[in-house]
Amino acid sequence: MKEIKAFIHRNRIADVVHALHTAGYEKLSVIDVQGLLHALSSEEQRYSVEIGAAVITEVKLEIVCMQDERVPAAVEIIREQARTGQPESGWIYVSNIESATPIEG
Repeated sequence: MKEIKAFIHRNRIADVVHALHTAGYEKLSVIDVQGLLHALSSEEQRYSVEIGAAVITEVKLEIVCMQDERVPAAVEIIREQARTGQPESGWIYVSNIESATPIEG
């Protein structure tokens, strides 16, 4: 069992989520975060006093893959759909999950 975390530009998240959902990936979370990715435009960027740097609102996408063999396909979907035309459009991380327990009732 693996967890995929991807940090991508906000304007690409709809296409990424749609492609993943179409491919059968259902355990998704989407969270707005402040990040240091290169801004695509000046409208996307603001200065954060707390961080002391220019930031953008980027998206952290989290996916749980119950079957390890599905991870490469999910990573490829994210890579394809999250592209912005910039040299670096975000990052994808894959981690092991030790256990998963459903919350019932």
